[in-house]
Amino acid sequence: MSISQGAAFPRAAAGSGPHPLGSCSGILPAIQKPLQGTGLGQSSVVLQCAPVGAGLVMCIEISSFVSLAKGAACLQKQILHRWSLQHNVPASCTAAVRMYSTQTAESKEEEPLHTIISNTENVKGAASKHEFQAETKKLLDIVARSLYSEKEVFIRELISNGSDALEKLRHRLMTEGKALPELEIHLQTDSAKGTITIQDTGIGMTQEELISNLGTIARSGSKAFLEALQSQAEASSKIIGQFGVGFYSAFMVADKVEVFSQSAEPGSPGYHWSSDGSGMFEIAEASGVRAGTKIIIHLKEDCKEFANEDRVKEVVTKYSNFISFPLYLNGRRINTLQALWMLEPKDIGEWQHEEFYRFIAQAYDKPRYVLHYKTDAPLNIRSIFYVPEQKPSMFDISREMGSSVALYSRKILIQTKAADILPKWLRFLRGVVDSEDIPLNLSRELLQESALIRKLRDVLQKRLIKFFIDQSKKDPEKYAKFFEEYGMFMREGIVTIAEQDVKEDIAKLLRYESSALPAGQLTSLTGTSTTCVLPNRHLAEHSPYFEAMKKKDMEVLFCYEQFDELTLLHLREFDKKKLISVETDIVVDHYKEEKFEESRPAGERLTEKEAEDLMAWMRNALGSRVTGVKVTTRLDTHPAMITVLEMGAARHFLRMQQLAKTQEERAQLLQPTLEINTGHALIKKLSELKDSQPDLAQMLLDQIYENAMIAAGLNEDPRPMVNRLNELLTRILEKN
Repeated sequence: MSISQGAAFPRAAAGSGPHPLGSCSGILPAIQKPLQGTGLGQSSVVLQCAPVGAGLVMCIEISSFVSLAKGAACLQKQILHRWSLQHNVPASCTAAVRMYSTQTAESKEEEPLHTIISNTENVKGAASKHEFQAETKKLLDIVARSLYSEKEVFIRELISNGSDALEKLRHRLMTEGKALPELEIHLQTDSAKGTITIQDTGIGMTQEELISNLGTIARSGSKAFLEALQSQAEASSKIIGQFGVGFYSAFMVADKVEVFSQSAEPGSPGYHWSSDGSGMFEIAEASGVRAGTKIIIHLKEDCKEFANEDRVKEVVTKYSNFISFPLYLNGRRINTLQALWMLEPKDIGEWQHEEFYRFIAQAYDKPRYVLHYKTDAPLNIRSIFYVPEQKPSMFDISREMGSSVALYSRKILIQTKAADILPKWLRFLRGVVDSEDIPLNLSRELLQESALIRKLRDVLQKRLIKFFIDQSKKDPEKYAKFFEEYGMFMREGIVTIAEQDVKEDIAKLLRYESSALPAGQLTSLTGTSTTCVLPNRHLAEHSPYFEAMKKKDMEVLFCYEQFDELTLLHLREFDKKKLISVETDIVVDHYKEEKFEESRPAGERLTEKEAEDLMAWMRNALGSRVTGVKVTTRLDTHPAMITVLEMGAARHFLRMQQLAKTQEERAQLLQPTLEINTGHALIKKLSELKDSQPDLAQMLLDQIYENAMIAAGLNEDPRPMVNRLNELLTRILEKN
């Protein structure tokens, strides 16, 4: 690559002093970085600058620029941006910069047109008529009128055929060591005539090949093939890629189709093929035919939209924006982006990923994570995935939000939003997957749910999980922010996926605070089997259940999010260890009759007789609201707590079903046990009041019970106890 200054623009006058923007040569170092990974190869870059007032006129010429036209414009902007930052140039100055390029013009009016389509062809002599077989006529009707769900895909099919023809010619000439001609595809619309023309400079066809290739259906017109088409069965990959089927999609929109073709074989004459799709076609020799193939489609009255330039550009941008060869519409280059996923990751710059992400995601932010994944085993996969920088919206979180990953096969769009190639929980990703192995039906549409699709989905899911695990190790702080905003999707994956091994793989991405770590520091599930679900760390650390766990000297994970508990209920175990909530652990200890040392001396707690009397009175006073009352030695600072077998499941059930309207109904469903701390001042006072002031004792017991239910997360609406609290406060004031 050579970088030099030219003389197309006048230099500053001698003695005029340094320009306020600095030396033009300052741009030269800045040009290097944005050129990295562009694949310019032997291209030359000519940079010319001249001061004009407070601004700068810059001319950047990129010769033999193998990227695309708008890529050149993007490169110019990158050069200017980097140089202005390097030299602290104010925005008011860079705004005055004008850029010129031989590759990109400022407007359509300035853009030089390039077209090969002309009307030089002339039919010579009489045409020979050929009749399709009876079965072929039936097949043609199915392909042209029933096979494709959208009429617009005929443009995709014909461009794909042109691309295949160019690839065949390139391969042949490179094998023979010959120079390559201009390999390109041109489209031309004519609204006045109601036609659209597609021409390539590819391998072309002889007379025999015209009859054979455009008669693929005739050649394959067997009863078995007809039945396969009618049942929409998967077709052989050989049939999908052949010229015949894709070519006949033109008859969805055409009254008549004409083809001019000349083989790339030296000395081959040109030929004209035409048909109205009724079962007959004609072939005649023609003069003035350029090597390659030209297809003229005479549109039906209700399909004249495809003679409109903007409509055709929309279709090309949707389906064929990434084909390997230059694509022109009415003389202007329209495939403006490289298929980055087909390049080597090391050859792609950060700015290219940013531009590509913004294009495919229709977004304005940057990707926070980029995974460029290529493999040939067990499947052929070329893919790029992006995680948006922006926090997901409510619509993104909603399961109504579909996939945002496009599916391609050999750079031709198959589905804009491919729902089957990634599991639902990964719908937050933006990107592209290209695979030659995907099973398509005959029309390159309607992906079939098959073993190959499931294999592709599993491979991609496993690789993405590994990628996120790697990122969590590489930059834990960045990953913590990502998990805070996107953790809901991982939780959903664990809840909705049936396979336990996949659940555990996704669970490696979960992050929680831990009793063994300072506040704000996160850890994974590895090595931990006990969890505590509360809205925040303060509540968790002051929960009666966490207090009860301290004596076991076990690490406890704090789960604050609404669906953490449901997630862990579905996960059940991790790394061959059961995941147990602290409430369940407490209940299990009671069944085991596990003993814990009393933290208070005997004189500071109720005697065994007092405790038995109090529990009998409490069981009678609470009635059906509890199934039992027990003494616990786990608590120090809390008077009581509620225990329920599988409390997490019970909480979720009550929250989702909203069945328990009253305390009695709730108790019947939960069968809770009230465990009391006989050393707590409230419990000791309750023991006294039950005999001296039974009405106040009842009020205090009700409040202790309600407090325990709230601490357990089993009382969603504490408002009914407000009157009781007011009454208790009034009694306290009366005493003082």
